[in-house]
Amino acid sequence: MAGLEISMKILCLIPPHVPSYFNAGHHLGVFMVAAHLRTLGCVTEVHALDAAALNCTWRDICRRFATGYDVIVMWNDFDGIDTFERCVHYARSLAPEARLVTCGRAGMHRPRLFERLGFDAVARGGDPELAVASYVSCLSSGEIGGVGVSLRGEDGSYRDGDEPAFLPPEEWVLPDVREIPYEAYDRLYGDDLNKFCGIPERRELVVPAARGCPVGCSFCDVPVQQGARERRLSVARVIEYIRWARSLRRFDYVSFYAPTFTLRRGWVEDMCDRLRAESPIRWKCVTTLRHLDEALVARIAAAGCVRVSVGLETMSPRAETALPLLKRNSDSSLVEIAQACRDHGVELNCFIMVGLPGDSPDDARRTITRARELGARVRPVAYTPYEQMHDEIGIEQFGRYNRQLFVDPELPQAERRGYYELLYSDSDDRATDVGIRAWEQRLATRGE
Repeated sequence: MAGLEISMKILCLIPPHVPSYFNAGHHLGVFMVAAHLRTLGCVTEVHALDAAALNCTWRDICRRFATGYDVIVMWNDFDGIDTFERCVHYARSLAPEARLVTCGRAGMHRPRLFERLGFDAVARGGDPELAVASYVSCLSSGEIGGVGVSLRGEDGSYRDGDEPAFLPPEEWVLPDVREIPYEAYDRLYGDDLNKFCGIPERRELVVPAARGCPVGCSFCDVPVQQGARERRLSVARVIEYIRWARSLRRFDYVSFYAPTFTLRRGWVEDMCDRLRAESPIRWKCVTTLRHLDEALVARIAAAGCVRVSVGLETMSPRAETALPLLKRNSDSSLVEIAQACRDHGVELNCFIMVGLPGDSPDDARRTITRARELGARVRPVAYTPYEQMHDEIGIEQFGRYNRQLFVDPELPQAERRGYYELLYSDSDDRATDVGIRAWEQRLATRGE
């Protein structure tokens, strides 16, 4: 095969779909892939488009494909797989010369599914931007290869390229905020009872601070996608990125995108010191109860934290056996952290996994009720055993692994109804007030 004679024009795209859950951090990958590709000498033009925020039509996609691309990169995820066949068909029809590549959270779990869709390359492991960039670099020099990719041959069969690899944090290329559709994200965050991760009526800047998690929850996709060893940006680089982003666009708060934000206490304390020295920055993060205490809650609150989310999952003695030891939380530890959050004006947000093995609707309700009694916001999701997916899984079945519905056919109907009531029609649910309460408190504290 001869290499491409001219530098490449590339589109990085999240295909259109109706999201069942929305976390802007999960969409950030497509912009990081695009940013990384712009560092390659063989690339002249990269467009990044998140079309999965109720902001695009298929007509928009057709017009985009018809402009012509050398490579089209489609970001995959558990939610939205339903439209992939259509998007591939449109790309093959309107940009027949383009190489089609896919990368993302879903492909890391089941790359064979995407091979069956006929992609020229499928990122199967390691960091997605490295996988895509290595494939593009090989393509520009007349080779078919890449790191952590599955490669399609002329006969339609696939072979694995070089072994997957992870980038050190200093080589991450952070997203360009000028191309992210924040207005569309704002609209998706408007109704807090949808339990999406943003704060209504406040513009969110997502900062990808860390990747990887050593906690080891079997139902979590992070170790497969990012590795069990945590990698983290330096405090200085995080602060630099926040300053740069705020110089270009208005943001009301920062969301630190890290699986376990307080895993490295010294780093967090240094970050808090730096944040306090900046102009007022409100922010939120995700961690575990075990990686918090009253002193740390006080410190992050003083540095502008308005919400801390924890993977509470369950307080049921039977269901907690499905959790790693580090995630088996006592009532006293929950009480301690909830009290600290109330004392320091931080909203405690509890992620609760309903339907874990050994769980029951009554047990799940008790967990939710207990968290609310202590003043926490709760965000329940359906237990989704990603580890049970197999290589021959089809698109329709794969699309059910989105934490909205239960995939176990043996789950009794009465239990399903009980869980779905907690998930979608809980009369005791309430919307967050952190967008009002925390801002007013912070403004008063700082004398603004």
